[in-house]
Amino acid sequence: MNLPNLLTLSRIPLMFLIVWLMRESFLWAATGAFVLFVIAGLTDWLDGFTARKMGLVSNFGILMDALTDKMLMLGLMIALVDVGQVHIFLVLLILGREFMITGMRLVAATKGVVVAAESSGKQKTVTQILAVGAFLLEAIFRTDLSSDIGSWVIQTADILNRLGLALFWVCVFMTLYSGAKYFKKYGELVFLDGDEVGK
Repeated sequence: MNLPNLLTLSRIPLMFLIVWLMRESFLWAATGAFVLFVIAGLTDWLDGFTARKMGLVSNFGILMDALTDKMLMLGLMIALVDVGQVHIFLVLLILGREFMITGMRLVAATKGVVVAAESSGKQKTVTQILAVGAFLLEAIFRTDLSSDIGSWVIQTADILNRLGLALFWVCVFMTLYSGAKYFKKYGELVFLDGDEVGK
């Protein structure tokens, strides 16, 4: 197991730690969740950087990088449902899209076609990160800093909550939009037989 793959796989235990901290009420638990979220984001950049730098780019690494990203974000979104931040219906829409696109990629792979990441898919990921990050920041102001004197703490938490909700709606839209673009471009790989593709 090389360093890039270890960095990639580290996002799985990090996801469990973040979710645990999100559900705890002791002081600085929310801050710890946000810090680990940032660290997980850094590993996402660092694994690709080290793989290219060390000449260790592999199909396993490429596949697991995408899968661990999805596991991290979906795990945190489910946790947000658990703590009452977002509606489960919205998360189910995102979950359904992610499974459908992953399935499409697997079918395409059996036909020798690599479904590359689209710009809309990358934009979707960015909006998901921003939305989850806003909710994690809100928890810091709402719990870890709530004892501070001044209404600005609660006001900031309220602003972050509204920002998180707005960003989450945007990320739901971007998730469905990017999914539709993938199916428009590669749908024939799924719905047509191998000898019909390209006709």
